[in-house]
Amino acid sequence: MSAIIELFSYDFFQKALLAAVFASISCGIIGGYIVARRIVFISGGITHASFGGIGLAFFLGFNPLLGAVLFAVMSALGIQFFTKVAQIREDSSIAIWWSLGMALGIIFVFLTPGYTPNLMSYLFGNILTVTVAELWWMLLLNVVIISFFTFFFRNILYIAFDEEYAQTAGLPVAMFNYLTMILIALTVVLNIRVVGIILILSLLTIPQATANLFTKDFKRLLILSSVFAFIGTMAGMFISYFLNIPSGASIIFTLVIIFGGLKVIKSFL
Repeated sequence: MSAIIELFSYDFFQKALLAAVFASISCGIIGGYIVARRIVFISGGITHASFGGIGLAFFLGFNPLLGAVLFAVMSALGIQFFTKVAQIREDSSIAIWWSLGMALGIIFVFLTPGYTPNLMSYLFGNILTVTVAELWWMLLLNVVIISFFTFFFRNILYIAFDEEYAQTAGLPVAMFNYLTMILIALTVVLNIRVVGIILILSLLTIPQATANLFTKDFKRLLILSSVFAFIGTMAGMFISYFLNIPSGASIIFTLVIIFGGLKVIKSFL
């Protein structure tokens, strides 16, 4: 117990704790929307497309997260444009951007002069290495997401569950779709440090699946998703530290165990 208390005196752990809070809120809310809209694989396409931006950033020598943001937003808008305007099938549009981002990322990393960049923290995450600058960006993202969902909750609810009704009701569905896709892109990229590109999709879906065991109400789902995301992230972070295993994998494994355990318990009640 004393070892756990002592952890909170370390600067790196305090930053990791804040990252866990911010990641839980953003992924809980955005993940709830993704699951409700059934666009989980769109998020996967955005996630993997962002790797192209990381590769480009290494090649040109600027911040990899900035490159990831550029590619993630571009792919989010591109998927939406290809699907709605260019009339390309959604799964094909996702595959195009997914493949393009990964291919460009690999090419740029290969062409980067000097030593090969260490991509492990971007691919699999390391919450214990989050920086102060990243925390400020995560905080800003949370403010934007909470404000957006608070002010436009009814519109978002209609679009999430019945887009055709929302259109006939005169809501600006296309605008909201583009805005939410941008928020999804930013959520994916700014939480890469927590669980990495490979596993971020799990942080956007497993807490929501767990919350779905207890409620079907959309607002409660968003709140419960954030709570379960925080519990899993914190527990996984402790397990990672004491067992000296990768934090991203530990967090996702913990979330899966929580979901499985609660599912079994609920089936017997």
